[in-house]
Amino acid sequence: MNDRLTTIGFDADDTLWHNERFFQLTQAHFAELLADHADRDHLMERLLAAEKRNIRHYGYGIKGFTLSMIETAIEVTDDRVPASVIRQLIEAGQEMLAHPIELLPHAREAVEAVLHTHKVILITKGDLIDQERKLAQSGLGELFDAVEIVSEKSPDTYRTIFTEHGDGPGSAMMVGNSMRSDVVAPIQAGCWGVYVPHGLVWDVEHAETPAENPRYRELEDLGGLAGLVRSME
Repeated sequence: MNDRLTTIGFDADDTLWHNERFFQLTQAHFAELLADHADRDHLMERLLAAEKRNIRHYGYGIKGFTLSMIETAIEVTDDRVPASVIRQLIEAGQEMLAHPIELLPHAREAVEAVLHTHKVILITKGDLIDQERKLAQSGLGELFDAVEIVSEKSPDTYRTIFTEHGDGPGSAMMVGNSMRSDVVAPIQAGCWGVYVPHGLVWDVEHAETPAENPRYRELEDLGGLAGLVRSME
């Protein structure tokens, strides 16, 4: 295994720009709309179950989330959910798809700090059209040597991407806020995994921290990435 770091992958949602908070706000609105039919905790449990169940059908992203809200609304009302509620859920999903992009602190600086010395790749999952929209609005697109929008972030996904665009997983690092997708999976592929906590994390993305793994790193925020990379040279 080549231990020299030559390639750095960046997650997008909630690593470079805000994302999960829009899901949280929409879930709160969803709970208000269905308050007469289920209490919030029960409703959130049913919604999460629907999201997990539907990933294989719709993949990740806002469209699948919206369909899962509609499905849950139908279930908890025993098929009696008013059409006006369905309409409001569709509108909520459309609003999410149109929300402006807000970069997280140090996002641009972190990418710019390493792009002249390493290959930099954006690796994100979700709906293709929505992810392309967010990248275009972020103003970061021109900084990356490659962009990969994938259906799932598995160890095999990382092996393939870092072999195609770099020198293999052994010389690659993945930076992100999801312990499961951005840290554990890359480490299993042979990469370094750098955890940058965001605070708001979808329940599906939780995983045990691989703290004892020699390829695990953690940063308080992206402002520390350049120093971490220098320390590994």
